[in-house]
Amino acid sequence: MNEVNKTLYIPLYGKSEISRRGIIISDKMAEEIWEKEGFELKGKARSKWLALFMSMRAAVFDEWTVRTLSKYPQAVVLHIGCGLDSRILRVGNSTNLWFDIDFSDVIKERRKYFSENEKYTMLEADASKTEWIDALPDAPEAVVVMEGISMYLGSEKCRRLFEALSRKYGRLFILADVYTVFAAKAIKYKNPINDVGVTEVYGIDSPDELETEEVRFKAEHSMTPQKLVDKLQGFERTFFNTVFAGKATKKIYRLFEFEKI
Repeated sequence: MNEVNKTLYIPLYGKSEISRRGIIISDKMAEEIWEKEGFELKGKARSKWLALFMSMRAAVFDEWTVRTLSKYPQAVVLHIGCGLDSRILRVGNSTNLWFDIDFSDVIKERRKYFSENEKYTMLEADASKTEWIDALPDAPEAVVVMEGISMYLGSEKCRRLFEALSRKYGRLFILADVYTVFAAKAIKYKNPINDVGVTEVYGIDSPDELETEEVRFKAEHSMTPQKLVDKLQGFERTFFNTVFAGKATKKIYRLFEFEKI
């Protein structure tokens, strides 16, 4: 896989490590895949603190997905940039049509561990293009999960993606994390994705940069909510609270929710 695709191993490692500890997130599939893949991560990519952060981010996305689907049981789920993530298993979804979407090389790797059925499809597609959206099934709503992908697309391509999705679906619910401009500039000096060869990403400081005529910003969420930080103990909790949570996180990472209603 190319360098961008290899970044999927960073959250995979984080979720597998924290799942083994029995806190924040339960992800037996991540544990299994990591053990079998044996991809070599080095440097900051193997940081305990990053593993905790990746797991909290995933848990926040999971909770939002479950909450949104409970309100819109007829929605189709589009997990764009799915990597080797097992959200389809973690949220226990068996009723909604669910599409895990990523580059061909990633989906080929994914098929080693996941099986399709009448409700679940793995789709080979490039999120920087939009032609594939026309072939998706119709539904009254679409729930769109974009975890760890906007920084590789940039604001213009994200907006084009939002516009294409809004033409397809009458209602949209989107959750997307973004790097800030500061974080994007700092990548050459201090970012774990450097350790798998990525040296260029895009930063977004305001949700206004992603809004379209129909898709509007709804809310900002924390990727390190206190209820998850409180699952840590002693020095680990104090250090994480100080360095990775709250205002410290928002300088480099933001989590935006959008809607078309």
